[in-house]
Amino acid sequence: MPASPDESSRSSLKAWVRALERTAAIERSPHATLPVVIDGLAERFGSAPALISPAATLSYRSLSQTASRYARWARAEGLRAGEVVCLLMDNCPDYLAIWLGLTRAGVTVALLNTHLTGPPLAHSIRIAAPRGVIAGRGFAARIRELREGGLGDTLCWAHGEDDPDFPRIDLRVAAFAGEPVSDAECALPSLCDRALYIYTSGTTGLPKAAVVSHHRLMQWSHWFAGLMDITPADRLYDCLPMYHSVGGVVATGAALMGGGAVVLRERFSASRFWQDIRAERCTIFQYIGELCRYLLNAPHSPDSRDHGLRLACGNGLRGEVWKAFQRRFQIPRILEYYAATEGTFSLYNCEGRPGSIGRIPPFLSHRYPVALVRSDPATGMPARDSEGRCIRCGPDEAGEAIGRIAESSSAAGARFEGYADANATRTKVLRDVFAPGDAWYRTGDLMTRDAQGFFYFVDRIGDTFRWKGENVSTTEVASVLEACKGVLEVAVYGVSVPRAEGRAGMAALVVDSEFDLERFRSQAAAGLPDYARPLFLRIVPALDLTGTFKLRKQELAAQGYDPGRTADPLYFDSASQGRYERLDALLHQRIIQGLERL
Repeated sequence: MPASPDESSRSSLKAWVRALERTAAIERSPHATLPVVIDGLAERFGSAPALISPAATLSYRSLSQTASRYARWARAEGLRAGEVVCLLMDNCPDYLAIWLGLTRAGVTVALLNTHLTGPPLAHSIRIAAPRGVIAGRGFAARIRELREGGLGDTLCWAHGEDDPDFPRIDLRVAAFAGEPVSDAECALPSLCDRALYIYTSGTTGLPKAAVVSHHRLMQWSHWFAGLMDITPADRLYDCLPMYHSVGGVVATGAALMGGGAVVLRERFSASRFWQDIRAERCTIFQYIGELCRYLLNAPHSPDSRDHGLRLACGNGLRGEVWKAFQRRFQIPRILEYYAATEGTFSLYNCEGRPGSIGRIPPFLSHRYPVALVRSDPATGMPARDSEGRCIRCGPDEAGEAIGRIAESSSAAGARFEGYADANATRTKVLRDVFAPGDAWYRTGDLMTRDAQGFFYFVDRIGDTFRWKGENVSTTEVASVLEACKGVLEVAVYGVSVPRAEGRAGMAALVVDSEFDLERFRSQAAAGLPDYARPLFLRIVPALDLTGTFKLRKQELAAQGYDPGRTADPLYFDSASQGRYERLDALLHQRIIQGLERL
């Protein structure tokens, strides 16, 4: 159960100190990149398991050897430092070995989202401008279709299965030596060199390829190893996609830096989760987004308390879920944090304060300057005063979180490395914020900060909308609606209504047999002010999620409440009738003509 305030304070300080100690030496060795560190760990831990999956296990020694073989393969293929290879593959031990090996050879590896097909996948490949693509089992056909559709002569190598058109890379690498690659064979990349492209989730458009340097990989891995106090006795459960920074770098890197093992699964399964945790003797669970809520909503499992977890670490655990999740499953400690792949700062809730996404302690605030600035909901841009400067928020006032972009090498962790697309990079930089010429990274997230310095997530810029003169947070509305009986999942967004200013609230709901419209309306009214209650409802069979469990709401918002654009049941909260009315073509016409009271 949660520790006392004094215990939490002491534990928090120890976690910060461990993280600082582990990262302090990174820049002293400019060529000690993650592949090089793995070689050293192989000497230390040898046959101890590093990566465990149902299909295969790699020890520390075999991970180092496999990575070295891929590095030598890359050199034999003529791949040069700075060139790009895309990786499209499900979670497996070889996934990490491949990009470790290729980045040791100086190649940048673009980690493609395995959920993408067609134009979005083609876009992700094009913006990386690769020499070729490595396609895991079941993915070669996608690349073949894109090549036939105009992707060009991009090379492709198959992994894990024979393909009539593409050479089998996992068989070819077996011919190469497995000892660590020497400097004479291949020059060592430096910490400042680009290692990976990791893509944004694409919730608000096509994905962007964020640049991730070797330094950033080292910082993430060592920092989280310190925060989580990883030891060789730990086994970390990772069911998050390895194309994402959390599942592919933070979870794997942190566990390995401490000599622990990573238990990999291709995807999250609420029904299998606790069985896996017990069977694999896991001590840490890496979560993201809605996974904890899914587990909380799942039927009781006899395994759900009889486990060895000492820590759940991740981001996106809502305050209303936190306490119930920790109490039901007897999780001793939860480490919630806030970070972005390309961001200049991160926040950490080492104290276990439910609902907070973390803070930066005073002794580190000079290294990672963070500010909340007032946002204009109409434009989505920070508001400015009469002198053109951004306006800082007061305590508990919602504003966009921004981080100062460091220019000096002494603050490498606070540098903004940008994206493959220079224009996308420019849009994330805010200039002349508090002084002429200063530059800050825009998170696009609205937060509040309390008097103790703890931050709380409010909403994404663009998700918050204005209705009846009030700002409405989709996150806050969703948390109330999710608690209504019969509601399984919720997506909240704003829609335009002719002859009305701002955007009205609309909610897409996944419901079960216990859902009742009248009761839902009553519960929503009890928990939300009039302006925040959804004017429109849409009952959907399922919600479209990204691979990292973020809602894709843009298509729902575009279709709006027009019954001609969806076969899903639509409802309108009729003020005259005092209930939700089924929204048909006739009622829709009355609404857009301004004949219904809103």
